[in-house]
Amino acid sequence: MTETTDAGSRTYAYLGPEGTFTQMALAAWAPSAGAQHRPCGSVDAALALLRAGEVDGAMVPIENSVEGGVSATLDALASGDPLVVVAEVLVPITFVLAARPGMALADVRAVGTHSHAWAQVRGWMDANLPDATYVPTLSTAAAAAGLAGTAGKQAAYQAAVCAPVAASNHGLEVLAEDIGDNAAAVTRFVLVARPGDLPERTGADKTTLVLFQRDDHAGGLLELLEQFAVRGINMSRLESRPTKASMGSYCFSIDIEGHVLDERVGEALLGLKRVCAEVRFLGSYPAAHGTAVRVTPHTTDEAFGEARTWLHSLRA
Repeated sequence: MTETTDAGSRTYAYLGPEGTFTQMALAAWAPSAGAQHRPCGSVDAALALLRAGEVDGAMVPIENSVEGGVSATLDALASGDPLVVVAEVLVPITFVLAARPGMALADVRAVGTHSHAWAQVRGWMDANLPDATYVPTLSTAAAAAGLAGTAGKQAAYQAAVCAPVAASNHGLEVLAEDIGDNAAAVTRFVLVARPGDLPERTGADKTTLVLFQRDDHAGGLLELLEQFAVRGINMSRLESRPTKASMGSYCFSIDIEGHVLDERVGEALLGLKRVCAEVRFLGSYPAAHGTAVRVTPHTTDEAFGEARTWLHSLRA
């Protein structure tokens, strides 16, 4: 499935409820009015629907410019039936502090939001609500929805950190705007699909992989990274995640610049297949920034082709 597919006839799951940044990312990727959007309570739930064939794709957060990788997404993609990333969307993040009408900022004793959002507003909270308790929620929109649904009941928190659209959707009053500690904060979202046709090569692509070592040994990570370095492939993300098999057992989640159809990327995958216990290919897809990948003269497709022809001549 590629971005050129008729989005209007398809159903996409996303980390909900309505009003999350994830829904904003999905709307930005597939703005067609005919597309069906299905909110899910967690990343695992969205990907489970996709694996079961109940939806055509799932939009999930994978990385934040402040907090780094989203563990739930990285782990869910590293295990289970194979899935692939077919697109990515970057969404600037703006947070507000919202409450039920009539609530004063001075009366807020607890604040509900997602853990990644809380990490991005800690400075503002320390300065303005230093005694407020943090209450974790499944998403920023879930925090707003939970607050709005407590009419006549004792709420677990008196204010929510959420997107402005979530506050508006649930009839909440904004107590403070732009409370993020980093005005340039961006979250990266990926559209995930079941394996099928590869998105076309654009020259400004990314490939996502999960690498599992055969064993833990000195220089093990270097052995993996050399497969990229010697072929002129730049990494844009590298994170280690526990495999959950045993203490100290880790896999590596990696984004590289380039497409699996590029000769240098294909050669690197061949090298990784030899040295890794498992290479999980999570897709090649257009990079959201659209900037062409810089390729050195000795790592172009032509250079690899010439080298292969030369080797064949030696073996003839």
